[in-house]
Amino acid sequence: MKTFVFDIGETLVRDDRYWGSWADWLGTPRHTLSALVGAVTARGLDNSEALRLVKPGIDISAEYAAREAAGRGEYLDESDLYEDVRPALAALRRLGMRVVVAGNQTARAGELLRALDLPADLITTSQEWGCAKPSEEFFAKVLKASGASANDTVYVGDHPANDTFPAAKAGLRTAHIRRGPWGCLWGGDSTVHAAADWVVQSLEDLVEVVAKKRN
Repeated sequence: MKTFVFDIGETLVRDDRYWGSWADWLGTPRHTLSALVGAVTARGLDNSEALRLVKPGIDISAEYAAREAAGRGEYLDESDLYEDVRPALAALRRLGMRVVVAGNQTARAGELLRALDLPADLITTSQEWGCAKPSEEFFAKVLKASGASANDTVYVGDHPANDTFPAAKAGLRTAHIRRGPWGCLWGGDSTVHAAADWVVQSLEDLVEVVAKKRN
């Protein structure tokens, strides 16, 4: 192993603020949108379908732009990070690993993440790359950003259809993290366990994986 590449939402960053701000913008109770996100997750649908259930016919791109124009757009700060993010990423770098952050997010999210000065060698998003998971093009860019062979690159994420399965298909090693709706729902699934090299509860588990291989 030489490089770890991390998904963003519910791998490094909690999605509480993201969905809460959408609920507030659409004028629906936060618990309602949260429940709908869970419902579409269980049905294997894209999470944007939850917004369409709240507001049928919604133009998500137009609403996103309207939120930004109103000063109610995307925002991230230290409180949005899971507690293990900084220590785990820093520990991986001390162990000689290259650390890359690349997930399905907007260019604005990329700017916000880079402003947090995470211990990472590269932080980028699907919008900045012009392609998104689970496309082959996205994982080809992951491999290029890795700077290592596919077998020496580990993609870490919580979503089987977007992370574990396509990364494994691309020849990368994979770690499925059991947190967030998708990570927890699919964490015990046999197909996920078959595709993933590791199923972990915390990013710090990955530090232990590397340390054990060094000993």
